Amino acid sequence: MSIDWSKLAEIVENHERFLLVAHIRPDCDALGSQLAMAQILEARGKQARLVNGHPTPPNLAFIDPDRRIEVIDRDVTAEQLEGNFDVVMVLDTSAWAQIGALSDLIRNTTATKVVLDHHVAGDELGAIELKDTDAEATGRLVAEAAEQLGVPLTPQMAMPLFAAIATDTGWFRFGSVSSTTLTTAARLIDAGARPDAVYADLYERDTLGRVRLRGMILSRFTTELDGRLAHTYVRRDDFEAAGALPSDTEDVINMGLAIAGAEAAVIFVEQLDGGFKISFRSRCELNCAELAQQFGGGGHRAAAGAFVQQPFDQTQQVVLDAVRAAMQSGVDS
Repeated sequence: MSIDWSKLAEIVENHERFLLVAHIRPDCDALGSQLAMAQILEARGKQARLVNGHPTPPNLAFIDPDRRIEVIDRDVTAEQLEGNFDVVMVLDTSAWAQIGALSDLIRNTTATKVVLDHHVAGDELGAIELKDTDAEATGRLVAEAAEQLGVPLTPQMAMPLFAAIATDTGWFRFGSVSSTTLTTAARLIDAGARPDAVYADLYERDTLGRVRLRGMILSRFTTELDGRLAHTYVRRDDFEAAGALPSDTEDVINMGLAIAGAEAAVIFVEQLDGGFKISFRSRCELNCAELAQQFGGGGHRAAAGAFVQQPFDQTQQVVLDAVRAAMQSGVDS
């Protein structure tokens, strides 16, 4: 699914002030895409402001060394932003629920709206959609945008984009990886990205609390369906007990797929303000995006997420029942 980049070129040509927004609970793909796109726009002589609904997780702070990304209602209010941008670009999501506290501002603005995303699920935002659901990461689309807009990649663009692509592909081990993925990664390395430095920042800077929390999560893994399904959970009190943060749960779900025989993994993470964030992973016929949509979420076939505002036992039962049914259906068919 290729993107008609002439639409973006026209928007950039005819507008000056851009507001760049990524999804809540931002990951490297969201943050890296946002930061690199800002620099691409600035290379074209435009103004770019970056504002998110949630703060950048501490373990991902390396991606924004200049602390450019602001947080709504902490660093700036919606009233202060109103009328101060010509274009709002939403990156790495097209779902209202994922935009968080910025949703009302974006709904009501008369500015041009643009979505740059690679997810299948989404809402109608009234935006010009630059969407490629075959792309492995929004970061790869931003790298394409730079090329289409005639902007040479710099080391400051290349680093966050490499982090975006590397993390959304599980460090290039997921089935979404293609020759284009690796060609793009090579371009980013040539432009100054350092895989060793990115890897160290991502995976070799763990706090003691993160390590302790991971131990709790791993100790709770349970398998069923002859070992094909692995699932675990984190309760709210675990964060204080381990001295960890909610963001310290990122990527640990992938360890469920490291269990021999596991074809799907699920993790339930209780949020500090209530409810459970659920992450799904699959390396079988289980479609995580379709599964997440049953609970108001979305994502990709192999990786997706949702949020359920129910007690733990009820959440666990209804979600796991849905996973079991979907996996059993795949076997039966």
